[in-house]
Amino acid sequence: MRMAKRLVPAAYREVLRVPGFRRLLSGEAVSFLGDGLSVVAISWLAIQITAPERAALVVGAAVAAYTLPAALGAAALARWLSRVDPRRLVIANALLRASTLGAAAACHLLGVLTPTLYVVLLALSSLLAAWGTAGTYTLVSALVPAAQRLPANTLLGTAQTTAIILGPPLAGVLVALAGPASVLAFDAATYLVLAAQLRRLPAAAVAPGEAPPSTGGFRILARRPQLLGLLALTAVFFFLYGPVEVALPLFIVDVLGRDAGFLGVYWAVFGIGALVGGLLAGTLRQVSPWPFAIAVIAGWGACLLPFGFTTSAWATMAGMAVGGIIYGPFPAFNVTLFQAAADPADLPAVLAARGSVMVAAAPIGAAIGGPLVNLLGPGGTLLASGAATVALAVLATAIPLAVYARRRGAMRGTGEAVPSSPSM
Repeated sequence: MRMAKRLVPAAYREVLRVPGFRRLLSGEAVSFLGDGLSVVAISWLAIQITAPERAALVVGAAVAAYTLPAALGAAALARWLSRVDPRRLVIANALLRASTLGAAAACHLLGVLTPTLYVVLLALSSLLAAWGTAGTYTLVSALVPAAQRLPANTLLGTAQTTAIILGPPLAGVLVALAGPASVLAFDAATYLVLAAQLRRLPAAAVAPGEAPPSTGGFRILARRPQLLGLLALTAVFFFLYGPVEVALPLFIVDVLGRDAGFLGVYWAVFGIGALVGGLLAGTLRQVSPWPFAIAVIAGWGACLLPFGFTTSAWATMAGMAVGGIIYGPFPAFNVTLFQAAADPADLPAVLAARGSVMVAAAPIGAAIGGPLVNLLGPGGTLLASGAATVALAVLATAIPLAVYARRRGAMRGTGEAVPSSPSM
């Protein structure tokens, strides 16, 4: 027991003492594993039910349908879901995922699953995804004291990263043994586990707010310049990351002359780095989240720069590993900033709006990545992505400083007291 305490930092021990959070974390960890398995199962099932000449089109549609409708659901359903109990948001998303994914698996086993029906079911399954994520982090805000939210968010992010690392290789084995439909059915079952865990949360901890109906997450953000600026910064960061998903596979195949298995090594190295970086950052207490977020953006961009100057697999793989360590803390720090800046009653709507933008940003960047690779080549595209990301961090630093300098000059002219530092 004493050895276990030594291995678990104090920040994590404190947050794991919160009973409601332990239940939330365990349920989410199981559902994250299911999603990690589905990364392979969704594409493989699309291939199985489609003629070879249409496989690429259906696979692309299936992957997009599993994520992008979340953005539509966040905007279209805000009027009805903005003030719903966050526990119910998570449960509703879990039950929708379970029923639609289970239906897809059942239809395939019955021999009636067509590509169109498959894509429709996947699209329906993701409709409440942004609201489910918003409900999860609103629950964290309600269950966990403010000082412990960063390690709590980090534990959730670590569970998701671990699922991304372990899920695809495990899915490969399970698909070979039982078929992709069975893996999809398992994913559906993991969401039932999440719903069951959430139903047992203490009712007092998840009581909905009594504020008047929300005007919607985006309108709330428009009235909060700090949150709007953070959302814009994160969206551009994810957009600039998008081309990496297109350029990296082509860099490995065309430049390094290696096979697809080597791509898995690159992403595994990145995932392990992100896991380590996230866990280490979650133990920090004296860190200003906004400057730290900017430093993470700059560091990730810098780690992509070697791809433009070398074809060494070791050097570029080291860049991915360090990039993972640097990026690992970003999701937890980012959502912690939103939790601190938004009113509790507004948090579900704000986080759902944030989620809708995040879901769309990287795919849009990936769509632009194809033409960029044709123009600059894989290495040039990775270099351009890294340089633009570093420039984004510089700009995110320079704008508050410029605003501060302007305010300082104006206040000196009027004889008012001048603040000692800019607020970020």
